[in-house]
Amino acid sequence: VRPQPRISDVHYYGMKKGERDDIQKRLQLMKGNQITQNIVNRATDIIKQYYSEKGFGKADVKITLEEDLSNKNEMFVNINVDKHGKVKVHKIYIDGNKVLSDGKLKRVIKKTNEGSNLWKLFSQKKFVEQDYRDDLSRIIQKYNELGYRDAKIVSDSVVPYEDNKVDVYITLDEGQKYYINNISWVGNTIYNTDQLNYILGMKPGDVYNQKELDKRLNTDDDAVSSAYMDNGYLFYQLVPIEKNIHGDSIDLELRMFEGPQARVNKVVINGNDRLYEKVVRRELRVKPGELFSKSDLIRSAREIAQTGHFDPENMDIKPEPNPDNGTVDLIFNLQSKNNDQIELSAGWGQTGIIGKVSLKFTNFSIKNLLKPSSYKGIIPQGEGQTFTISAQTNAKYYQAYSLSFLDPWFGGKRPNSLSVSGYYSRQTGVNSNFYSRNSYNPYAFGTSSIYGSYYGSSYSDYYQQQYQNAYDPDKYLQMAGITVGFGKRLNWPDNYFTFTASLGFNWYKLKNWDYLYYMRNGTSNAFVLGLSLGRNSIDNPIYTRTGSNFSLDLNITPPVSLFRNKNWEQLYKDSGIGTNAMYTSNQTAKATAATQEMYKWIEYWKLKFKARTYTPLSDPNSKWTLVLMTRAEIGLLGSYNKYLKSPFETFYVGGDGMSGSYGYAQETIALRGYDNGVFTPWRSGDGYAYTRFTAELHFPFMLQPSTTIYGLAFLEGGNAWTDVKDVSPFNL
Repeated sequence: VRPQPRISDVHYYGMKKGERDDIQKRLQLMKGNQITQNIVNRATDIIKQYYSEKGFGKADVKITLEEDLSNKNEMFVNINVDKHGKVKVHKIYIDGNKVLSDGKLKRVIKKTNEGSNLWKLFSQKKFVEQDYRDDLSRIIQKYNELGYRDAKIVSDSVVPYEDNKVDVYITLDEGQKYYINNISWVGNTIYNTDQLNYILGMKPGDVYNQKELDKRLNTDDDAVSSAYMDNGYLFYQLVPIEKNIHGDSIDLELRMFEGPQARVNKVVINGNDRLYEKVVRRELRVKPGELFSKSDLIRSAREIAQTGHFDPENMDIKPEPNPDNGTVDLIFNLQSKNNDQIELSAGWGQTGIIGKVSLKFTNFSIKNLLKPSSYKGIIPQGEGQTFTISAQTNAKYYQAYSLSFLDPWFGGKRPNSLSVSGYYSRQTGVNSNFYSRNSYNPYAFGTSSIYGSYYGSSYSDYYQQQYQNAYDPDKYLQMAGITVGFGKRLNWPDNYFTFTASLGFNWYKLKNWDYLYYMRNGTSNAFVLGLSLGRNSIDNPIYTRTGSNFSLDLNITPPVSLFRNKNWEQLYKDSGIGTNAMYTSNQTAKATAATQEMYKWIEYWKLKFKARTYTPLSDPNSKWTLVLMTRAEIGLLGSYNKYLKSPFETFYVGGDGMSGSYGYAQETIALRGYDNGVFTPWRSGDGYAYTRFTAELHFPFMLQPSTTIYGLAFLEGGNAWTDVKDVSPFNL
């Protein structure tokens, strides 16, 4: 008797490193293990199956054993693979089909595609046996949807055509088309037959669509099963029976076992190492002791994802029923995700030093601010509050500082939010002598450059001269403001709605500022009341697949002019607005005094409506869902007094949208494909209205806890106007 030889080492030939790693995991051929002919045969089959799944259906696999002369009774295992290239489909021949054409059936097939089919240019062309079997099932499912319940594949074969190409032959028997004759319910006591028929949405005379029947019974959000499970009937079961078949008609009997109502026993949260437990639990719509609800469970998962502290792609929620006592344990398996943001940038440009520092903490805890022992890292954490601080500079030309705080559960008992924010910025203009070589007009916006129509030698000067030396301390715009807001979740019209009210104070100071139409010098103030109604039902804030987001925002200032006894028409005339007189270098003291008096207190109303919808174009439960996003926006800025149009809060329309939220005291509206601000009608008084419409196709590349990358293709159109009454929404 001689013991079986053992493995000395395994050598792989004819494969890539990634393939070798995959095969090693499947084979589990370890050094020191026994090697037998049975193990060799099994390894050969595994490797062939592996390459068949990758489209190499003709791969040759040869495993040889070579004696290791330096180790007694040990063998080298040599695995040689010749892949011979991928096997592709040349033609698909279909016979026996009359209801569906060859073209329609080939579109039903997903993975087995002809190489010459231009409609499936980017689809899989390799032939994989398992994919082919799945495609045959899809053909039958398609016939079943159309009422052909007896459809079947009579025969199919895969025949070699030439090297690495095959022809596929499929013969069908479509059978006859069936209709629903009658629907009866058995075992229902909670809902009566009429109620169940209404929920089902199918009636006698309809085509017998087996796929639709399953959706209306089990999978749709408003299916029959949802009606029961949202009412605690977790143990409910329903079985459709084809009771009678006569001719082309089928009698359906829907037999159900309703069972007892289940109550939630325990809610277990695993994987949370960032937030206090109460912060996660307050977002849940399911609580111990309450009746089980499927929709509340799904909504709880959404609310947890919306916090941004957990990876929605790796969230696993498991109901664990306990039939013995009629309860269910709900297990939330979460994966924490760090979503704090730190931005540090520095550089050198024509203006000198350029830099930005921004810190955003999304798990802040203000109540522990004075308790260093409770800190996690360098800041107090755990309450899910957001604290942001940032500073930005463009040397002497621009400085901006901001600070904000948001508590989504102010007081900790109800989902009422409190927000506080403040900002200060200073922008400095360019000395007019810098453009002395040309007839530069600082108001000639709407061209391809933000500095207007200057070309030729002046364009070269812009880059060649030392731009930082053109700094003019006598030209500046300073802005500061503070806002306090309070928000509340609503239960009507549904519980996706929120309402927010805010009160803010804004301060503006200008000196020789050439970049606004209505104002050049002076100090302005404004108290602003903000009202916002929104509805947000998106499923994932990072890569959204389903849902929508709507908001209606109204910002209003007090009509101060009603309480100030001034001749506004005369002041308007004295200011020179509308005649370009105020823009001359010899501006009179009278004009300056008039504008300063007019805009000492700013007054306006600003209305914005924004809407986004997300529609999945493939399986919404898949990680790689293709999504269509549509967007519509309109913004209006009006005045109470026709002589007092606001110099600030106008719309800066066009470009990449990366100019900042407020450039020259304006709101930036992106319109891709155009230069920044190109649609802002500067010559006639800034943008006081805009519209924008967008369609985007989103396709993901990487969805990981720390990295989300997706591409998009877009269509976009928009426009801007100088007066609300001139708006033409679809003149894009």
